[in-house]
Amino acid sequence: MMSPKQTSEDRGSPHFRHTPLQIIHIIGNLLRIWSVYSMYRYLSQTGASVVLFIFSCLVPSSILFLALQKPWKGRPLSNQQVVPSIINGAITALYFILWGKGLKSCGPLRAILAEYSGAVLGVLSATLYGRRSHLWKKVGGLVAMWAAFYFLSQGWAMATYSPFSFKDTVDTEDHTEEVLSMTAMTIPILAGILSALRRVIARRVSLKNQLKRRLHAITITAATCFLFPVAMWDFIIGSTSDSSIELPFSAWAFLSTILFGVILIFYVDSIAEERLHMVFSSPRHLMVAGGCIIIMEIIYKMDFSLPGFIICSLILGFGIYAATSLERSKKGSIQHSDPSNGMLEEQLETSSLPT
Repeated sequence: MMSPKQTSEDRGSPHFRHTPLQIIHIIGNLLRIWSVYSMYRYLSQTGASVVLFIFSCLVPSSILFLALQKPWKGRPLSNQQVVPSIINGAITALYFILWGKGLKSCGPLRAILAEYSGAVLGVLSATLYGRRSHLWKKVGGLVAMWAAFYFLSQGWAMATYSPFSFKDTVDTEDHTEEVLSMTAMTIPILAGILSALRRVIARRVSLKNQLKRRLHAITITAATCFLFPVAMWDFIIGSTSDSSIELPFSAWAFLSTILFGVILIFYVDSIAEERLHMVFSSPRHLMVAGGCIIIMEIIYKMDFSLPGFIICSLILGFGIYAATSLERSKKGSIQHSDPSNGMLEEQLETSSLPT
């Protein structure tokens, strides 16, 4: 029989205290991935412009971020913080364009998993500044990641093309996804690398959590401004090609992308990074996203092969694990030497290049 003292210690354990945050992280990622599937369904069925759709979502998102964070209030921001945030806005704008086009051409499953290609930045930083003895392990991790993306491009996660599917006919509502070449997968992979780069820049510029949120509002606003001329050019070209063009509208696709795909996911990822020490391109984050993808693939009745998807996800997770092994070993050695020194852990999370 457990004593009251032991029960109170179990309730005060870090794992028990982090359970609500883990639930919030799972729900937040589920809603974000739901918005991705809604966006893909809208773009594929209506043929709407990716740039115009993203720009229409970023305009209200930037207004909401500015209203929530009010970067003009409080302690004045220095030029060393504002200028990199504006540059980060240009990177964010390019990321949204590439990711949107990759989503439309490759499908939601491939586009979401390709975002984890940002682990390449961790490999690059560890190779340049780490120990050479881990080089072969990181090369093996990169090879495993490349193999996972290659298998995804060949349709292993699709019931129609997967070698692990034994059905002659597949009852699905969406047959737009098909076998792709690695050249087509390059677009979402580059978007994933840019996504990791913008996270690294934001982590370098903002040393405090509140400052990070204020600068993120500036970044999203700058990204909206950089997207404005591209969106107008795309609108003009589309208007001249078809004089009777009508812009289709879907309230759920726009609202879910704004609320879940841009705003909510930022706060959810911030909580996961600050409280759960879970960076985006990590096997733990991939496991959460994989479970959400399985749910959405079943709900939307996509051309989906569960065994093929699990195999591709395991290979990708192994590649990320091997590619980022040096950072974990350093973190573990510091925690082992002085477990009470939280400052060293925080400095390590800031100084390394987690993606």
